[in-house]
Amino acid sequence: MSAVMTEQGLGRNILIVDDEPLQRDSLRQMIELSGYQVETADSGEVAIGMLQNYCFDLILLDLNMPGMGGFGVIDYVIENQVPSKVLVVSGDASFETAREALGKGAYDFVKKPYAPDELLTTIGNAASKKELEDANHSMSQKLSESEYLHRFIVDHSPDIVFMLDTDGRFTFLNDTIYQTLGFNKTELIGQHYSKIVSNQSRDQAKYVFTERRSDDRKSANVELKLKCRGESEYRYFDTTSMAIMLQQSEHSNGNFQGTYGVARDVTEKKRAQELINFQAYHDLLTKLPNRALMEDRLSIAISQARRDKENLAVMFLDLDRFKWVNDTMGHTMGDRLLQAVGQRLENTLRKGDTLARFGGDEFALILPQISRPEDAGTIAEKVLGELKDPFKIDEHELYVSGSIGIAVYPEAGETMDSLIKSADLAMYCVKDRGKNGFEFFNESMNEMSTARLTIERDLRKALANDELRVCYQPQVNANSEKIVGFEALVRWQHAENGLIFPDEFIPVAEETGLILDVGNFVLETACRDLASWRAEGVEKIRVSINFSAPQVDQDDFIDRIVDTLRRHELPGSCLEVEITENIIMNDMSQVIQKLRKLTSLGIKIAIDDFGTGYSSLSYLQQFPINTLKIDKSFVGSIHVNEGGTSIVDAIVAMAHGLKLNLIAEGVETDPQLEYLKSLGCAEIQGWLFGKAESAETTSDILDRIRQGGCLRGDVAA
Repeated sequence: MSAVMTEQGLGRNILIVDDEPLQRDSLRQMIELSGYQVETADSGEVAIGMLQNYCFDLILLDLNMPGMGGFGVIDYVIENQVPSKVLVVSGDASFETAREALGKGAYDFVKKPYAPDELLTTIGNAASKKELEDANHSMSQKLSESEYLHRFIVDHSPDIVFMLDTDGRFTFLNDTIYQTLGFNKTELIGQHYSKIVSNQSRDQAKYVFTERRSDDRKSANVELKLKCRGESEYRYFDTTSMAIMLQQSEHSNGNFQGTYGVARDVTEKKRAQELINFQAYHDLLTKLPNRALMEDRLSIAISQARRDKENLAVMFLDLDRFKWVNDTMGHTMGDRLLQAVGQRLENTLRKGDTLARFGGDEFALILPQISRPEDAGTIAEKVLGELKDPFKIDEHELYVSGSIGIAVYPEAGETMDSLIKSADLAMYCVKDRGKNGFEFFNESMNEMSTARLTIERDLRKALANDELRVCYQPQVNANSEKIVGFEALVRWQHAENGLIFPDEFIPVAEETGLILDVGNFVLETACRDLASWRAEGVEKIRVSINFSAPQVDQDDFIDRIVDTLRRHELPGSCLEVEITENIIMNDMSQVIQKLRKLTSLGIKIAIDDFGTGYSSLSYLQQFPINTLKIDKSFVGSIHVNEGGTSIVDAIVAMAHGLKLNLIAEGVETDPQLEYLKSLGCAEIQGWLFGKAESAETTSDILDRIRQGGCLRGDVAA
């Protein structure tokens, strides 16, 4: 403990209480550079022990700590009348937490992470106020025996001390009136209190300043909003007043002589509370109502609609392709786009409508008092129209559209939860059918939702009951027609419904997180089968496995692949990892790092369904990619429409320019094969050479591989 702490009142002493060592040390260094004496404690218990032996001007206090938390320290300070100001510096900035801390007597509340300049300013204000209070306290002690005591206290009080006559005119003011409101006391003496009381506070002021009160009602406390000089600004004061009564006789209630009062400036505390209240019910990015306020207003709107027998609509809007903007241009640009969208959507509101940011890139609108459901559709069209024009942010022109679901009370639901659910279901239906539109909720959407839940339930059983199967579709050299590899494809042999293809259950698996279990099953099974084929003499063969975004996002993504190859004694060169364009654009820096680790092990990387995502040549060049797979939708358009052929031509040219291998999916006819061969497409996959078959039924194909023979479509039915 430094020597400066041994004598009470010497220097500006600060105690930092925080269980995070890095946070505690960085804060200490910053404050010491500003000229303060700083000590630290790593827990509430240690802090109380230090407070029992030393005096600190200011305590910087974290709330969430093991053992005794920050609230325990505040309670100790209050109960023991410790002469230290408490400044809460916490990552928990909920309205309830801040309100509790301030209510317990904390000087101020600062949210982590903080701006250093703002924190130092707050510390300086607190230290100055503590210094003034200490000076006042010290002087009061020294003058306690003096006849000037009362005059000194009044003149040097940080609060406004005043007296009014019976008509409410000032007869006395201390100098603090100038420091807080900018008025000289001489110019207010003889003036009515209304000169400095705002219109909003006139009724409260009249009650406490001019009413003839006595006994227990003699004193009153109210919050008043007072004018600053020039009336351009207001400040808030906690005002305590007392009626001055002249006692005429022993038995009389006295004669009213005026009012004596003290007004304490609570503006900063008031503004802090207002900010906390705003943050509790508004989205800080867009300044729109948040989910909590939206639900509160929706509850009120439902009650009014039920009472007045009117319609109301709830509208959910989800921005299309916003994730692409966020991932490719950065979160800062994404945030600015959300702000711009919010401002533009406000142009669609009627008086009484509510626009809220529901979360992420999702907005909600409450439309009360609509005459017909069709009116909600008109507003939805207006919303979509507002999104058509590009958003100009810096030098960028950004385009977004919206998918809107509409739920109308009472048809789509009579409660808040049912309307929100219905609007959400309708919005997802728009997403499923192609985005950029709107849809009203109907009962068939509930059936779709139920079907999804059924798939989820049955898929969980399927994983437990071993109902999933891995099938293998051959990949062949376009010229020699020899097999060069297989793509592992998952199938679901449902106990009651028979064979189910991935398109039906993979989207549900990705939404529910079951894709991780499904993906692990496919990886394990494919590697086991490949090891078995190699043991039978088929060594120069690879297997391609599809990986979804949730799998790639896992921290153990690389370790799981490496461990599986190791257990089955397989080299990395026999495995090809297939991912989609959208996955590589999800988090480029992390994905690049993971793919480079895979390629360092000899594992090849393929981009599946190329041409259907949002990537560009400039982004592809950054990734360690070996193969592009032309999506079957483009292959199917060959010789059907010129556009499809043009896309295939462009993809082939891009692959050749980047020196990438190329696989065309969905090849079913000889003309498609010949056209792809003419472009120089190296490898082919599709029904022309075989459907996906189970490992048990690939023996004939494996025999041909061992014999070096070619494969044609009649091998597999």
